[in-house]
Amino acid sequence: MRRFGKILGRILLTLLVLVALLLAPVAYNEAACRGDDLRANAPSLLPPEHHRPEARSLLTYPEWHIVHAYDDYARVISEGDPHDFGYARAIGGFWSSLCALSKSAPEHGGFPWEVKQMVYTIGVSFTAELLFKAAYEETLGRAATWVRGPEPATLDTLSAAQAATYAKFLQQVPWYKYDFRADKAALTGGQTFRDSERRFALGVEYGGKAGYAGLIAKAAAATIGPDELTLQMVVTGVDEAQLAALDGVTILKTLPEGIIVQTPRYRELTHLLVEMAQQGAEFVEIAGNDDIMFTATGTAPAPDALHSFARQGYGDTRSLVLLPVKALAQRLRDMARGPLTLEHIHDY
Repeated sequence: MRRFGKILGRILLTLLVLVALLLAPVAYNEAACRGDDLRANAPSLLPPEHHRPEARSLLTYPEWHIVHAYDDYARVISEGDPHDFGYARAIGGFWSSLCALSKSAPEHGGFPWEVKQMVYTIGVSFTAELLFKAAYEETLGRAATWVRGPEPATLDTLSAAQAATYAKFLQQVPWYKYDFRADKAALTGGQTFRDSERRFALGVEYGGKAGYAGLIAKAAAATIGPDELTLQMVVTGVDEAQLAALDGVTILKTLPEGIIVQTPRYRELTHLLVEMAQQGAEFVEIAGNDDIMFTATGTAPAPDALHSFARQGYGDTRSLVLLPVKALAQRLRDMARGPLTLEHIHDY
């Protein structure tokens, strides 16, 4: 019994240390990543019920960082192996970007606690997942590639395709809605040692994600609820006929200051805003806000980047840029000529 007690004590101590390590970035963000509340209430042309918190343009990024990380991962393993991916870099990128965003959020409406809960939850989950994945892939996974040799096994190719599909799925849909069980069921074929090892390792990973996804889905519904799929904005520089011809755009009202339209949100909005800017549109306000953030990639950071860091698998840099809504259209037109490439416009 005494020996069992010692073993149990060591297990509990290890778990406590692990929990403390996972929560350390949260504590650091709370203590060191604070900004001054300098917000000013700008007049809006849209009714209050169609306003969205401006800080959410910043605070939608952490989820997108995870989307980008899986895209980076898919890119890396398309030509290499899972142990070639920089797991620590991906984790560090999440928390360093969150720190920069947390410092800027107060002057754009603050960082609501319910949003913090979700951001911290996904951050800790992402950190834990990549730490466990790194621990396996850098040891047993790497050893299995030594046995395999330089050529990929059947399930190496399949898992790379699954990773690419997952990364694309995340562009428009939350991760917890992905069908991990289908990917697990697809882990068939291949008779080599590496195939068996991939079947086991990925089967455990997909099964764990499927179970955890259900919990996160319930938490998301309880904390922030279902989100709106559309938003309203005020546009000038184009006429109603041009706007009406755009897929997904609904004209609501014409004012002396511009045309009020309703558009889709998320990934569709990025493509739509680019198309509108190329037609000569100017954006007066979006969802009642006068500032918005976008991400862009290039060989060097954007000069006015709020935060920037290197991408994996691409050999370039991602920049987070915050700018006035009224400057967005011209910036989009300028980026069409390089050197930066627009990645995603973060709505609210």
